[in-house]
Amino acid sequence: MTYTIDQLRALIRDIPDFPKPGIIFKDITPLLGRGPAFHAVVDHVAEAYNGSVDIVLGIESRGFIFGAAVAYALNAGLAVVRKPGKLPAATFAAQYALEYGSDALEIHRDAFGHPTRVLIVDDLLATGGTANAACNLVEQLGGQIVACAFVIELKALGGRGRLRPHPVSALMEF
Repeated sequence: MTYTIDQLRALIRDIPDFPKPGIIFKDITPLLGRGPAFHAVVDHVAEAYNGSVDIVLGIESRGFIFGAAVAYALNAGLAVVRKPGKLPAATFAAQYALEYGSDALEIHRDAFGHPTRVLIVDDLLATGGTANAACNLVEQLGGQIVACAFVIELKALGGRGRLRPHPVSALMEF
């Protein structure tokens, strides 16, 4: 079955007040549970970058799901960024602001060499803080950011602007 963007969008479930009151969580598990729909998402994300990517960088944790599948579709390698203390070898770190405080991401110092063409992949773009930290880590390693690709973009939160000058694509907007 071929899926339209509207059909894929219908597979994203809203969970009100998760993980805290006032947040409407975009649950991707119904989409992931339908093989042809998941396949369609991966194909949509990957098609724009065929032949232009050496490494796909998946952002913890749902970015690992899509990042690995996109890397496979592109015949590219996969690197990951994780929360502090989760990677076993020497790392670089990048901090980013949260609504109440800050957090950080880390990448192995040997995740890839340079010059390496990197596609950053995650499930959701909200404020852009996490993706911006991932961009900083790619730049610390000397990688060239081809683009930042997301399955979902929450337009009202303005994350796309935070990622300038890097190209940003999102399959679905809410």
